Amino acid sequence: MRAEAESGKGWSCNWGIDFSRIGRRDFIKTGVAAASLAALLPGCSRTLEQGSQREQEATVFTGGTVLTVDADFAEAEAIAIRGNRILAVGTNAEVRKAAGNGAKVVDLQGKTMLPGFIDPHTHVISGSIVDGTMEYVGMARFQTTDEVLAHIAGRAAETPAGEWLVFRNFDPAVQEGVDALTFAELDPISLDHPIFVMNASGHLAYANSRAFEAAGISADVENPPGGEFVRDADGKLTGFMKNNVAFLQVASKYPAMMEADPVEGLIKLLDKWSALGLTTVSELSLGALAQSPADAQVMAAAAQTGRLNARIRAYPFYTLGTQAWDEANIHQGDGNAMARIAGYKLVADGSNQGFTGLQREPYLGTEDDRGLAYMSLEDLTTTALERAEKGWHLSIHGNGDAAIDNILDTCEALRDAGIDLSKVRPRIEHCSILHDEQIARMKELGVSASFLIGHVHYWGVAMRDEIFGEEKAQLLDRCRSVEEAGVGFSLHSDFMVTDPDPLHMIEMAVTRKTWKEPNYVLAPQERISVESAIRALTTEAAWQLFSEHEIGSLEPGKFADLVILDKDPRSVNPDTIKEIEVVETWMDGKQVYQA
Repeated sequence: MRAEAESGKGWSCNWGIDFSRIGRRDFIKTGVAAASLAALLPGCSRTLEQGSQREQEATVFTGGTVLTVDADFAEAEAIAIRGNRILAVGTNAEVRKAAGNGAKVVDLQGKTMLPGFIDPHTHVISGSIVDGTMEYVGMARFQTTDEVLAHIAGRAAETPAGEWLVFRNFDPAVQEGVDALTFAELDPISLDHPIFVMNASGHLAYANSRAFEAAGISADVENPPGGEFVRDADGKLTGFMKNNVAFLQVASKYPAMMEADPVEGLIKLLDKWSALGLTTVSELSLGALAQSPADAQVMAAAAQTGRLNARIRAYPFYTLGTQAWDEANIHQGDGNAMARIAGYKLVADGSNQGFTGLQREPYLGTEDDRGLAYMSLEDLTTTALERAEKGWHLSIHGNGDAAIDNILDTCEALRDAGIDLSKVRPRIEHCSILHDEQIARMKELGVSASFLIGHVHYWGVAMRDEIFGEEKAQLLDRCRSVEEAGVGFSLHSDFMVTDPDPLHMIEMAVTRKTWKEPNYVLAPQERISVESAIRALTTEAAWQLFSEHEIGSLEPGKFADLVILDKDPRSVNPDTIKEIEVVETWMDGKQVYQA
């Protein structure tokens, strides 16, 4: 790691970004002011005010339940913090002695303290812009496609001609109606407004013909590698697009996205998430916003403000190519404990509910639709080997079972090439459809899983009835099976696919009840304990992000990232875990949220 040292007095960063290679156009695209560039240069530093005073003072929390989520999942009577570190954990007497006579004492009044929650797969940089510039039209708001189209029509009627109408989280897999929005649905609403709608999966999008025109996309546009501009039986464009390498060609022309300040957007998003108890989040497609390594500057600039309420672990995205990141001089470990490059992201396929997840067998009700390989096995293996040889951790997106086959074949090829996989720590993102023999291979190769548990809750009925059928749907998000096999796993939101609410994710994994049929439990044999679900959003997530030495459990020496809940998740009805109130969130020794 390039910059792991942190102290209560301040912090330093070593991004190693070669700004001469990135160019001013990228600074403009990301909204990073030229005046801030000096603060991003390697060797930058900022000193916290009254740092020595923070080091001397201690705060003791007692009078409640302290769940350390260490190896023993121990309960402690008290915990003390000094500055931005945990000083002591143990009995009330032990902790008060370690804290000294001048310590401030906080009475938890019977509440429960946990390590701050960690979401190991979100998209905070691109997501902060989308969250602020695209209107939500997802399942929590509209039940049917007709309702969505009526809402878009209403927006068109009240919006001046020429202005964009842009929406997110539409999903025909759960919102009843047509399977995709096309020119046929969107053009009748308006030809005076460019209309763009992003699918909840983040892998698909839809636009009207005016948006294609505004983006300069002609009838003879070629499909980018791993993406598709969908055409009808006559070879004509439909307005339906698969993979961001295709639809970003349209979205990138949306003025509000280009004019938004990504640094402020990121700060505000993480400030909002403090109310959820999140103290560490992630960016699993670094580079997707600016379509360049300049996204790293956004993260660095936000960290330099001292206003981030959560740590960030970021993964450069494969679509830019490894050369772009190398030329920008960005390496694994660049940054510091507040914001750091944690690994490299590869993508084997698309989304199951979008019918682009790569399958062994055709999707339900189709003759030969097996999804889409975003990277071929050869490309996946070649890129993974090149990154692993340079010391990169690998995070590989895989939803369909055939995609997971390719990922495991790639990991086996790395091992056979002499790569120490314990240092690479490969993990499968989403890891949605998983067979017993694949779990065995994961255990053998040392591959972990990160489950988008919202697939079970929000899309479980669709997986059963429309996508896979009942038998294959039982293979979705097999938390209990991997746990029993000794394979590590975490839970994540994949924001903006689902909201990053850790308590709701814990409830989903414990109950596996579905949104559409509240009493239906999908694959009840895969339910896990509350303790296991908590680990998946704390210690396991920290390990996957190469941060277990500093966060993820309440142990002396680790950062003082804490969440206080009004109830112990282990003691309530599992169906009400999401209703537990986050009372306080502390990050880096500072209270960043209070209910």
